[in-house]
Amino acid sequence: MDDDLAVPFPLEFVIQRTPRSLQASSKAREAWKSTIGEAARDRIASSREFTFLDRRPLSVTIFYFPPEPMQGDIDNIVKPILDGMWGIVYPDDQVVERVIVQKFEPDVYVEFGSLTDTLQRAAAANRPVLYVMVDDGTGWRRVP
Repeated sequence: MDDDLAVPFPLEFVIQRTPRSLQASSKAREAWKSTIGEAARDRIASSREFTFLDRRPLSVTIFYFPPEPMQGDIDNIVKPILDGMWGIVYPDDQVVERVIVQKFEPDVYVEFGSLTDTLQRAAAANRPVLYVMVDDGTGWRRVP
C-alpha cells in the first residue's frame, strides 16, 4: 500500500459528547455512529485528500472522560464507536485485533506517562469527552 494513499495512522480524534451505548435507541445509536464517522472522516481529510482502505491489522484505543461517575458499563460504548469507523477508517471491523477502553471519572487521579497533543487536548477539555486513536503498529502481538 502506498503510504500517501493509506489512512494516516495513528489516527486520533476527540468528540465532546456523551457516547451512546448498545442500549440506546436505534435512532440515537445511528446518529452516534454518524458522529464518530464524521469526526474520523474530518481527521483523515485534514491530512489526506484521498485514501484507500486496506486490511492491515489495527488497534483501537478509546478513552472516555465523563462529567460524573458513569451510569452504564464501559464495554457498552465500544461497538457503536467501532461501527462508526467502518468504511471510513477500515473496510470492516474484522481488521481490529485489539481494543483498549478506559473511563476516567472525575475525582479519580490518573497519571499519564506521555500524552500526544490530541490526548492532552482531550484530557484538558470540558467533559464529556471521548478520545479515539486507531493505530497500525503491531507491537501488541509481542506478548511477554
